[in-house]
Amino acid sequence: MPTLKHLAQDESLKIGHFIVEFATPGIGHIMKSAGCDFVLFDMEHSGFGFETLKSAVRYMQAAQLPMIARVPSRDYHDIARVCDMGAEGIMLPMVSTPAEAQRIVDSIKYVPQGMRGVALQVAHDDYRAGPVPDKFRAANERTTVFAQIETAEGVANAEAMAAIDGIDCLWVGHFDLSCSLGIPGQFDNPKFTDAIQRTIDGSRKHGKALGRLVPSVAVGHELHEAGFDFICYSGDVWVLHNALKEAVDALRAGAGSGESAAKPAAKRTPPAKAGAGRAGRAGVGRPRTR
Repeated sequence: MPTLKHLAQDESLKIGHFIVEFATPGIGHIMKSAGCDFVLFDMEHSGFGFETLKSAVRYMQAAQLPMIARVPSRDYHDIARVCDMGAEGIMLPMVSTPAEAQRIVDSIKYVPQGMRGVALQVAHDDYRAGPVPDKFRAANERTTVFAQIETAEGVANAEAMAAIDGIDCLWVGHFDLSCSLGIPGQFDNPKFTDAIQRTIDGSRKHGKALGRLVPSVAVGHELHEAGFDFICYSGDVWVLHNALKEAVDALRAGAGSGESAAKPAAKRTPPAKAGAGRAGRAGVGRPRTR
């Protein structure tokens, strides 16, 4: 299967899905069957813990679906644990300065590219033995870093962060970015669109990938045309909710239209009391004779 590193180095469209609720064993195969190129697995807002992530990594590997894990913080101990559990892609929230971006790279990469603490023959290298230099090289080549642009400061530093060796993709967190700009949810506001264009320009200048979560197919088309190549379509909760609500509403609307609407509502006939039939046949109320 293609690795996330290969996907990040390819300018073609990659379509994925956001998992925030359903970390079930079959979820990777479901998304693979649906045609997804990658999965974004959230630990920031979902409540998923590290034990859940460790299982989810294997689910995605079994489905041959590249996985990005969004770490709950930029702290070293969170980043390194996610790497050790075998996550191929690591996404960090609220990355705002080149110094923060470099510290993240240092936490993810082994020497000589970084300063990640050594853990070998564990989940990230499939528990296999081997020469240490080869292990370091393979891990550094495999891990793929997604820095989220979610603040005005992050936009101002987008180009400088894209220039850092080890940052593979700038990922716009659109709601948080709009809040940082003082225009919550106003995605058509010139302040927001200018920030997006500045982020696009920074990533293009240094040949880095660009990603975003999208709520609809139309927005996905629009952003891809603008230069985004990682398009994450909605999330498990919202896809299930919206599809289910649409079907439930349609069923209720159909039940009240057409011929069925013209007929009076039928009342259920209450069931006969136990023994009523037998009593009637035995002649209840009639005088008995011996």
